[in-house]
Amino acid sequence: MSAEDVKNGHCQLPVENGIGEHGVSHSGLNKYACACVIAACIISAIFGYVTRVMAGALLFIKEDLRISDLQVQFLAGIVNVCALPGSLVAGRTSDYIGRRKTIILASIIFLLGSILMGYGPSYPILMIGNCNAGIGVGFAMIIAPIYSAEISSPSFTGFLTSLPDLSINFGLLLGYLSNYFFEKLSLKLGWRMILSVPAIPSLVLIILMLKFIESPRWLVMQGRVGEARKVLLLVSNSKEEAEQRLKEIKAAVGIDEKCTQDIVHVPKKTSSGGGAMKELFCNPYPLPMRRILIAAIRVHVFLMIGGLGGMDPPLLGGILIFSPRIFERTGINDKSKILQATSGMGVSKIIFTIISTFLLDRVGRRILLLITAGGMAVTLLGMGVCLTIVEDCNKEKLLWAMSFTIIATYIFMAFMSVGVGPVTWVYSSEILPLRVRAQGLAVCVAVNRITNVAVVTSFISIYKKITMGGIFFMFAGINAMAWGFYYSFLPETKGRAIEDMEIIFAKKSKWEMQMKRPLGLA
Repeated sequence: MSAEDVKNGHCQLPVENGIGEHGVSHSGLNKYACACVIAACIISAIFGYVTRVMAGALLFIKEDLRISDLQVQFLAGIVNVCALPGSLVAGRTSDYIGRRKTIILASIIFLLGSILMGYGPSYPILMIGNCNAGIGVGFAMIIAPIYSAEISSPSFTGFLTSLPDLSINFGLLLGYLSNYFFEKLSLKLGWRMILSVPAIPSLVLIILMLKFIESPRWLVMQGRVGEARKVLLLVSNSKEEAEQRLKEIKAAVGIDEKCTQDIVHVPKKTSSGGGAMKELFCNPYPLPMRRILIAAIRVHVFLMIGGLGGMDPPLLGGILIFSPRIFERTGINDKSKILQATSGMGVSKIIFTIISTFLLDRVGRRILLLITAGGMAVTLLGMGVCLTIVEDCNKEKLLWAMSFTIIATYIFMAFMSVGVGPVTWVYSSEILPLRVRAQGLAVCVAVNRITNVAVVTSFISIYKKITMGGIFFMFAGINAMAWGFYYSFLPETKGRAIEDMEIIFAKKSKWEMQMKRPLGLA
């Protein structure tokens, strides 16, 4: 660094990047950081509401607008079709304009979509509005976890980054309640009110985010170190903690730690997120990045192919979306009882997701993944045995089988909601390096969506080929494979700064150490 650079108030990046090696100590949860994350989670609640409420509204839309079943399918599916490109665009957008402005943009998209659907004079307008909502869903899936992870301190990253998943579940619940209350209105007004509700929280979120702060990590990527320092003082519990976090972020971006200027020169490629995809996939990059990318993508793949589903309610995995059909196979034919059983799953999911938020920073990500993946494998194995016995008994009703299937499904839901479900999103949000985090998570979401669609669309075909019991044995085996992956390849990240992840992943995994150990040695 030259004297002229210091005189002009600018610091140049050094040749090599650095990473802080030590975590930051914290005395408690910062209330301002928590408030920022809770505000950002409104976008996740809107996402949950939008994706769930359409299922109920379609019943009234079909009757009011007199549309065909094919049109109903297109209207229901357009959200998920538009969510995939929306998530890919969101990653680059958040790198270019910032996390806070991307939340505002997503809110505007939801606002426009809600107004168009609430107005809803014709089928084409509804399709445009629902397509808007789908793009908003894609944005929400990316930006809420990223903003939460980048605002959080290491000691509370798990708690705060799990709040978007919890908010989605509350949005789901509000969707159910909205369908119940607004269906009592007239046919023309009821479904329009149902679909226009998200306009209110979208407007509220726009106003809130104009007042709240930008991600300090994104600010440092823009070279706005002085602004980042002010933000960190707000979301940290002491000046020392804020300075330590700033030092680690500067090292992650590649800024000289000794540079004290408020404005730092950062290459445009770094500040705008340009070349992130190339860095992820094309360049021969150091081993830690490859391990991080494999870990982030694989946790999403195992979340989907394990029969679980994930954050997106209408694309819940095979077991959850087809739970009524599973209950029917055990001899439960009363539709009201089936609906009660499936509604209870939604309530239990919220309860256990709340429990998960308090365990993530106490127990740890890896431990929760291991416990819950093992629990799900055992539960699915039991359900496979039960359903195989039921199928062998033909049409004979077995009371114990009905009870066991319902209880096992609830236990499965509990394991998923406490561990694998929320941990997947927390883990993938925090391990990706800052310079590729937004676009890397967009890749994870794309894999998530594609894999989820594959599971949902093939579930019925597979169980007809190998029986319902057989598909549960298959899912049990997949979760056992997932357990092996979590144990062998995933390091624990609890309490560590997200700038330390490349150091953590640079260490050899248990599997690599076992492979290099001489034969015959313990």
